[in-house]
Amino acid sequence: MTEPASLPVVHTVADLRAVVRDWKRQGLTVGMVPTMGALHEGHLTLVREAGRRADRIVASNFVNPTQFAANEDLGRYPRRQEEDARLLAGAGCHLMFAPTPEEMYPQGFATSVAVAGPALGLEGDFRPQMFGGVALVVTKLFNQVQPDVAVFGEKDYQQLMVIRRFVRDLDLPVEIIGAPTQRDETGLALSSRNDYLSDAELAVARRLNVILAEAAAGAAAGRPLPGVERDAYSAILKAGFERIDYVAVRHAENLSPFRDGVVDAPARILAAAWLGKTRLIDNRAV
Repeated sequence: MTEPASLPVVHTVADLRAVVRDWKRQGLTVGMVPTMGALHEGHLTLVREAGRRADRIVASNFVNPTQFAANEDLGRYPRRQEEDARLLAGAGCHLMFAPTPEEMYPQGFATSVAVAGPALGLEGDFRPQMFGGVALVVTKLFNQVQPDVAVFGEKDYQQLMVIRRFVRDLDLPVEIIGAPTQRDETGLALSSRNDYLSDAELAVARRLNVILAEAAAGAAAGRPLPGVERDAYSAILKAGFERIDYVAVRHAENLSPFRDGVVDAPARILAAAWLGKTRLIDNRAV
């Protein structure tokens, strides 16, 4: 065990379980915030929310290879564990779990988790490996930590819905909390991948939130959704994004399409678009 910036950091499942077991012997509740590191204020907000709901907080720091395709940014995803530990300590975290890939997926690992329902469409069309990888690593983390509560950000809204679904389906005894998306002063959703953007690209990226907010208002006012989605698509390209994977309005609860082409229940508008080699996602409540 190492302790950078006074925050205990464990690297093995055995050490993790020893700490959590001691907490539970004391009758303490445990919260968890799974992360891939490269932390920003959005992650720290999740830690603080977990701290309001549990006595002790574990944050994982693991760039999960099973949710990246071969052509994605696994190799260049930012990694800065010492800085992450300092930030977590300041946010009230009690333990960082930073395993190696070999600790999480030892030689001979042969198990997968298949997900459907809210995993279908949107991100599932463009990153078909992602949600199976997310479900696998989150299930492992929940088994390793056995938290009472876990907090995820609404920025990855489809991921949040997928996690809620498989937690219910697999009867995992953990309460899943969704926390609102954290944004900068311009409304840009905070993301570790924002580090990839140049100043010029950042100026373009900050238009995405504005366009989605305008589209959400139109959808809420009863505009037919094909027109709402088409106009948002055009506006995102006009703003300077190079290509778009999707712009879609879906039921907030399960991400299914609206059959009659107008919003008649709580909804979300979700989008994924590219600036250079950087893919940005965002969503807005309708």
